[in-house]
This record gives sequence, structure tokens and C-alpha cells, in this order.
Amino acid sequence: MTDLEELYDVTIIGGGPVGMYAAFYSGMRDLRTKLIERERQLGGQILFYLEKTVWDVGGIARISGEQLLRQLVEQANVFHPTIVLGQRVERLERCEDGTFALFGDNGERHRTRAIVLAAGRGIAESRELDVQGAERYIGGNLRYQVDKLDDFKDKRVLISGGGNSAVDWANELESVARQVTIVHRRDRFGGFEQNVARMKASSIEVVTPYKISKLHGDGHRIAEVELTHMLTGELRRLETDEVLVHHGIRNDLGAIRDWGIRMEKSDAFHGSMVVNAQRETNIPGIFAAGDLANYPYKSETLASGFADGLAAINGTALFLHPEAGLKATVSSEHETLAAKAASCSTPTGSTKRS
Repeated sequence: MTDLEELYDVTIIGGGPVGMYAAFYSGMRDLRTKLIERERQLGGQILFYLEKTVWDVGGIARISGEQLLRQLVEQANVFHPTIVLGQRVERLERCEDGTFALFGDNGERHRTRAIVLAAGRGIAESRELDVQGAERYIGGNLRYQVDKLDDFKDKRVLISGGGNSAVDWANELESVARQVTIVHRRDRFGGFEQNVARMKASSIEVVTPYKISKLHGDGHRIAEVELTHMLTGELRRLETDEVLVHHGIRNDLGAIRDWGIRMEKSDAFHGSMVVNAQRETNIPGIFAAGDLANYPYKSETLASGFADGLAAINGTALFLHPEAGLKATVSSEHETLAAKAASCSTPTGSTKRS
């Protein structure tokens, strides 16, 4: 067993957008920071949406998931936190001195004074299409995520699902594909109202309340999809070139569920963590941010997740140093950031006018 004896002020579990922003802000609060991510790269669920346009980050009108990820990684590294990739945290112990010991699946032990849980909703797996023989078409033209928009160029695309992801991809692909059809088992869609209205006002064909009941093809590529009306049982067949399924994501928090943290069912997620205004859980020194945090009037947006990360780090600073106060200096007054800004503001070889 490897024992990493260095004691950190805070260890962030989860390297998605919220965890990365929390790592940056932790540096602003001058906390010695470690971030642990189970995958071998940072990004979290944003890795599923690299080509998707993101609209809900304050001050950025629109940005692709890939561009946002690059900027988040750069920002997370500003204060040089220790980043551990490819390791899943499985066990937690409270030490006699009040600090925590976290144990990775490879036997490594990480010592920390506080913990911020930013693991999203845990290990994420797309819910598969529950239709006989569907697995034969994975790797053909049955997909659960979009890797490249160009894969759908000038094609007939059928999207199955009715949540945010299904609606967003329908809108995103409308200008790329020859025809986009979205199929949902209910008349009402679960996406943001503005995006649903945009979809219904476009050329996208909306087919409700239907579900995919059968796939017709050669075992590699689907040629036609059979749909069944949810109320009448009426059958309908559609020719298609690509089938994109977004039936939600199955999540597993794994060992974190056994740490004694108070969990409560939320509207969006079964088993999120009850937190106070500082995003602290019922265990002093353990905070939750992003999808994991459950509190009244929570908004399921990236902007809200970033605010959670900020609140959790401020709560951590207060937990560690009660005399330090709840807030950090604003970024424009931070010495490290001001120096970086100054080094970027004057190009090499330029001259100032008198």
C-alpha cells in the first residue's frame, strides 16, 4: 500500500466542470489542493458533449463543449493543484487528529483536512435502447452520443428521447442533417422551455406519443424504425440513416453512498446529498457541489454548478480557518491573476505611446 503522507487542505473528488472550477477557486483562497478523477482525463460528463453548443455559462454567449473543456482545464491549473487521474476513491476514514484519509482503488492513501465532492452523479452510463436486437447495431448507426457533427451531415436522423439532451441535439443537428425526427413517449418534453419552443418552431419533425418498438436492418445498419403509439398501439415505420438515443443516464455513486452522508431524493436525481448554504453535508468538513448537492430551488445548469463549487470552497476555507472570513478577494485584485493579466496585456516588442 502506498501512503501519500502529504496533508492537503482540501481534496476535490471529481474532475468535471464543477470540480475543475472548484480547484481554481480553491487556489484563490490559498488552499493546498488536490483533485482526484476516476477517468484518465479531466472533463466529466462534458466529454459526452464535446460538439454540443453550451449556452448557460455567464458572460459567454455560446461555446462548444470542447472549447469550454480546454478553458476549464487551463483555468483549473492556474494555481498548480495536484491532479490525480485514473483513480477511483473507494474508502473514507476519519483520523484521530480530525483529518480524513481517502483510499483509492489502487491502494493509495490521500490525507486531507476537508473534502469537496464534485463527482456529478457518479459513474455515468447511457441508458440503452430497450428493443430486441438493438445491441447488434451499436458501432453501426445506433448511437448514444455525438462524437462529430459531420457524421450526421445530409442524413436522416431519428432521435429517441425527450429530455434536455435529446432536445438540444435535435436543435444542434437541424442545420447539419437532411432531416431530424424526434420521437418521445410523452407529448410533453422535459427540456428547457426555450429550447423546446425552438425545436417545435423549426423543421424538426416531432412524433409523440410514440416509442421505438422494432429495428429493421441488416444487423449492422438500421434501415427503418418501427414506432408504436403509446395509447392506441398504432404502428408507424420511418426510414432513417442514423438513430441517436438519449433516454437519460444511469448513475452509480459507488462507495460514496456508504460514507454516512445524508442523502435525499431530488426531482432530478435519486440520492443527492443534503447540504447547507455553505454546501456542507451532515459530516463536518465534507462538502458537495454540482449535481450531488441537494438544496431548495436548485437549478440544473453549469452556472449553478460553478456557484456550488465556489460556495463549497468558501465553506471549506471557513471550516479550516474560522478567522479567515467567508469570501476571497475578487479575481481582479488577486496578486497571481493580476500578474498573469499584466504579462498578457502588453505584447512582446510593443511600445507604449507617451
